[in-house]
Amino acid sequence: MTVVLLVLLLVAAVVAVVYGLGGFSCDRYRREGLLLIVVAALVFAPALLAQQAAPPSGAARAFDGGALVAGLKATPGCLGVELARTASGKQVIFAWFENKAAVLAWYTSATHVHAMQMVFPGHEPSASALKDIPDDTPVLTIASVTMADPAKAAPGAPPFTQIAIEHYTPLAGGIAVGGRFAPSALKVPGLREGPLTPQTTVAR
Repeated sequence: MTVVLLVLLLVAAVVAVVYGLGGFSCDRYRREGLLLIVVAALVFAPALLAQQAAPPSGAARAFDGGALVAGLKATPGCLGVELARTASGKQVIFAWFENKAAVLAWYTSATHVHAMQMVFPGHEPSASALKDIPDDTPVLTIASVTMADPAKAAPGAPPFTQIAIEHYTPLAGGIAVGGRFAPSALKVPGLREGPLTPQTTVAR
């Protein structure tokens, strides 16, 4: 990202110089549009560069997709992992587990404990975690976090405005054509699956 911004700044500088020397023969509105682009690049690029250079917060490091995904995939009973960013700005990890024992294996793993303690220093896994979930139930765990805007955060405020760990289990039914969001290893009773072909039709 930093390289892209530097290139944009260089292009903006060149355009500004050429413009100043009268090198553009285009009409007035096009010249003014180019000048507006240059001004916008010069105004916003330094702030973006500063944001790129700022060290990540504990919450951001804890939500490092690469480290968490590697740890999740190494957990026995983890069936699959997906990462996403929602329209509202949430960073989300979807992780499917074969049963409660698999979720607990991840919950007490060194990777997860380290991530928890980066956000909540000194926090330890609870002995009563998932006590209300049946042993043989497949689980979808969704971890979501919305990072705070550093420019608007009050001194000493948390680096995030929202953080959550939620557990769900699949319901019977549904349809999947050409694949599904959940991993194929997750057994869903009554789910209708089929390939996507030119003749595929979906009943309404």
